Amino acid sequence: MTESLSIWSLILQASWVVQLVMLILVGTSIVSWVMIIQRAFLIINARRAASAFEDRFWSGIDLSKLFRQVTNDPDPDSGMEHIFRSGFKEFTRLKQDSGADADAVMEGTQRAMRVAMSREQERLETNLPFLATVGSISPYIGLFGTVIGIMDSFRGLANQTQATLATVAPGIAEALVATAMGLLAAIPAVVAYNRFSARVDTVLNSYDTFSEEFSSILHRNVHSRPRQQQG
Repeated sequence: MTESLSIWSLILQASWVVQLVMLILVGTSIVSWVMIIQRAFLIINARRAASAFEDRFWSGIDLSKLFRQVTNDPDPDSGMEHIFRSGFKEFTRLKQDSGADADAVMEGTQRAMRVAMSREQERLETNLPFLATVGSISPYIGLFGTVIGIMDSFRGLANQTQATLATVAPGIAEALVATAMGLLAAIPAVVAYNRFSARVDTVLNSYDTFSEEFSSILHRNVHSRPRQQQG
């Protein structure tokens, strides 16, 4: 490729509209990569923290002791720990209320865990819609720049007395750079969105499974107490 048709020279020689499109795509791509890196670390930490907390939870430790530990030294990456704290705190509060029956205690506890679950889902899915949007519209933004560039090339060609490929090629090449930039912005965003969505679903499923198992433990606890008292 000659110097006149190098990528950098094509960008500099493009019209201001095409350059603006390229600038938008470059900025979008940079923001996308920042979000991709942030989401990758967040999901990795969330999975690690969930595995570590499950090991502690099923180690046979007393739930009250575990609650005190995670309250005094919380792990901000552990959504499962957050669900446990919310559920056990509400369970303890309702159980101390002498007027609350077992079903009311469990209903309030499950409601608290659902709220915590929703907050964790929102935290994990933050920025994923942006990646999906980038993956969807970036090719069209690049195509818009290409169309504008080709239109400029043909308008310039109309003023030429003799049309040759050498006359048209630079303008078309400039326009196609915008399409290439659109694809370069879209492809990583689409791949990251699909991969992160699958991983988030896996993490949320583990949270949901834990919530059901934890509810079963609390359910046995709150329903066994009246029988113990009657005995």
